[in-house]
Amino acid sequence: MVELCEQIGEGSTANVYRGSWKGHNVAVKCIYPDFFRSNEGGVSFFAQEIETLSRQHHPFVLKLVGACLDPPEHGWVITEFMSTTLKEWLHGKGNRQKDRSVRLPPFEDRLVKAIEVAQAMQYLHEQNPKLVHRDLKPSNVFMDADMHVRVADFGHARFLKEKEQALTGETGTYVYMAPEVIRCEPYNEKCDVYSYAVILNELITGEYPYVETDYGPTEIALQVGGDKLRPKLPEDEDGQLEELIDLIKRSWDEDMSIRPSFATITCTLAEIQKKVITPV
Repeated sequence: MVELCEQIGEGSTANVYRGSWKGHNVAVKCIYPDFFRSNEGGVSFFAQEIETLSRQHHPFVLKLVGACLDPPEHGWVITEFMSTTLKEWLHGKGNRQKDRSVRLPPFEDRLVKAIEVAQAMQYLHEQNPKLVHRDLKPSNVFMDADMHVRVADFGHARFLKEKEQALTGETGTYVYMAPEVIRCEPYNEKCDVYSYAVILNELITGEYPYVETDYGPTEIALQVGGDKLRPKLPEDEDGQLEELIDLIKRSWDEDMSIRPSFATITCTLAEIQKKVITPV
């Protein structure tokens, strides 16, 4: 029996509560009844997310505890409880803004988070068939009490067989969306690499993507789709960030074939980490 406690989140399709189950804190996502009533494919969409999440077993991927599907009144997803998101950890609570509301975490800590997300995504992409997330962004990466990440929210995820491509345009969030997805062209798992590159740059700069512009999401999408816009790269006066900047630029390249795999990204970041950690 799950006991619902306080509400901790509210979205377009569900409310999220902190719950208690067998003495453990859990997160309970309760789908709005109107979502099932107004969406013909709502039940299958919900069932797909549950089935996808149930197959994931990795320390940096959110763990499913249970689920209940009895539409339209009951559609619950129960997962391990996470205290914050990568977005809140990096920027603080509240909406996108230019001025920081919290102190920027140390560079080494930001690099660790980047490596953990890359390891989670490597795990997803190395499944057979590959699992493509399609909505990777800081607010979909949760963090536990020890500040380790959990990649979450598999509502838009889909499995792709070897050499298979998807064709469902504008799936995800404009600011993190790959240009081929924006243009409604065929795409593969490298769309996640693009999204990750934007997150990696965000972690390194400590700034929201495109915060230096006055563009809204639609204008950003138009510019990115035309290969005319990418987030502002970090300043590197002493050349210390050269390898990171090169990795970011390759990872959000217009050409999907140039974007590295998450296995390569993980190895590259691990090598960079060795150079920046000061020996005790």
